[in-house]
Amino acid sequence: MLKVVVIGSNGLLGQTLVNKLVKNDDFEVFAMAHGANRNKGAIEFSYHEISIDDNSHIKILLKEIAPDYVINALAMTNVDACEVEQETCYDINVRFVEDLTKICKSINSFLIHISTDFIFDGEHGPYKETDRPNPLNYYGESKLLAEKVVQENLKSYAILRTILVYGKVDGMKRSNILLWLKGALAKGEKVTIVNDQFRMPTYVGSLADACILVMQKKAAGIYHISDDEFLSIYDMALQIADFYKFSKDLIHPISTSILNQKAKRPSKTGFDLSKAKIELGFKPLTFKEALTRFENELT
Repeated sequence: MLKVVVIGSNGLLGQTLVNKLVKNDDFEVFAMAHGANRNKGAIEFSYHEISIDDNSHIKILLKEIAPDYVINALAMTNVDACEVEQETCYDINVRFVEDLTKICKSINSFLIHISTDFIFDGEHGPYKETDRPNPLNYYGESKLLAEKVVQENLKSYAILRTILVYGKVDGMKRSNILLWLKGALAKGEKVTIVNDQFRMPTYVGSLADACILVMQKKAAGIYHISDDEFLSIYDMALQIADFYKFSKDLIHPISTSILNQKAKRPSKTGFDLSKAKIELGFKPLTFKEALTRFENELT
């Protein structure tokens, strides 16, 4: 049985991972996050409250557990907040990762680290793992710095880059495009959605599956993980309205320039998923398939 520690276990990916791992007899699950445990759906795992400012406590916990794998699902992901609060962003997205890699190295644990499409500038997407990063905002810069820290400090690691993750878990502090849009349309509210940003959205269950595949396949290196449909965010919104039978007349397209966001976004990312499909056996979904799976797993 493999011992797995999920750091950031209160978040969307963290809870999803714990919920999946506890159902698999191959894994003994340990969860760590800031604050009280928010995961009400899973049982039979050990929870530890941590602070990223207390490196020594985390080190003691990880030494006691001696995990085979550590999955870092903890990050500051609000792109505009990262642009404004760069010191806080650096502490969470880079400094903590540096501390964690040193601990993992000292206890010989394999680190699975989550990264982002925002390390790319959006000029030449969809991207392969070997394409040159060029982040447009501080969030992307911080995640690229974290990737470099992982690669420089560890031999045993996997970096999973992903795109526009959505889903639902207990006690969520941040919404995502699916939940926000579904809620607004259900109330009959008019919404404006950008039609000049293109992504390959990722259901959180798909990303969690990829993390598990890395452990099962004993894979290492960088992998691009998303679902397999390249869409404008506006087209995503139309598909969500269709799926839930809401009026598409409520959805109005706008250009990114009108939003006047604090952080610049790449216009066109998306991933070439060939490596993950071949080496991990990863099976990405269409957007409609992912929405169906979301609803099935929700109920």
